[in-house]
Amino acid sequence: MRVAVTGASGFVGGAVCRAARAEGWRVHAFGRRGRVEPEHVGGAPYTPWDLLGERPGLPEVDAVVHCAGSVTDWGPPREIWAANVTGTRNAAEAFPGARFVHVSTASVYDPFRPTVLAREDEAPVARYVNAYGASKAEAERAAARAAPGRAVVLRPHAVYGPGDTTLLPRVLGAVRGRRLLAVGDGRQRISLTSVGNLARACLLAATAPLGEQGAAHCGGHCGGHCGGHCADHGAGRRVFNVTDAEPVVLDDALRAILGERGIDAEPYYLPPKLVEPVAAAAETAFRLLRRASPPRLTRYAAGHLAVERTLDITAARRVLGYRPEATSFAGAAGW
Repeated sequence: MRVAVTGASGFVGGAVCRAARAEGWRVHAFGRRGRVEPEHVGGAPYTPWDLLGERPGLPEVDAVVHCAGSVTDWGPPREIWAANVTGTRNAAEAFPGARFVHVSTASVYDPFRPTVLAREDEAPVARYVNAYGASKAEAERAAARAAPGRAVVLRPHAVYGPGDTTLLPRVLGAVRGRRLLAVGDGRQRISLTSVGNLARACLLAATAPLGEQGAAHCGGHCGGHCGGHCADHGAGRRVFNVTDAEPVVLDDALRAILGERGIDAEPYYLPPKLVEPVAAAAETAFRLLRRASPPRLTRYAAGHLAVERTLDITAARRVLGYRPEATSFAGAAGW
């Protein structure tokens, strides 16, 4: 199996490279950084490639796993949009004929209401908190248009694991003295996705048979099974939620993280109605001051785990043969 991995210098892309190499696949790694440690990509040959810039010489491959893009909920919308939408289109067009596995996000679901065992046809939606969710939704459409009949979309939620640069640092950044500040009441259920489970899903999506009878929901507004060919979007695509085996309770997850890190603190929950206006004010102030770094509290961060955020992974289990492991923070002390 020959596979190209974009975003290979990052957290998820590196994990996909290592997993593919462990399976004996021939891997071609691409990323924006000038160089990476060979261990990060499992010893695969690495080529610097900014997807918004000049295209390097590319090999023939059977599949592309597209992990590149912006993962921030803060920054100039134009830059986020370019990285996620234009970058996705450029990557898909660069490998004509190859299956195109696009790593999207559960942030394409409605951020203004709880996500309760959401099925793939419940997104994209018409409203988002910021450019990140909106751009990732449009990137799914861009993948379908640029790789008609070849695109497979994966939607993980809250990816964590060794090398995590987003979720765990954000959680630990909320520790104040002996309190870990969180939003909600702690009883809300959440689906998490270990980077190991996500990497396995990427390999399955690159190889699994995806016939008409086995296609997942279109992920758009057709209201049902489209067989991978949704007229609403004019091109075929298949969409799968990918998470750990079962949802977990937020309070249990936070306490497990604190325990693994050896941090003497307790989760302390703040009501969403109190936090949201504070977050909105902080965002406004940072924009007026033209701060490049985000405030410690944003509306996206506050609402991300404040209510239930769970995904139905039936389609991935049935079509891809996805068999995820349970959520575990074992080894978090070494992250």
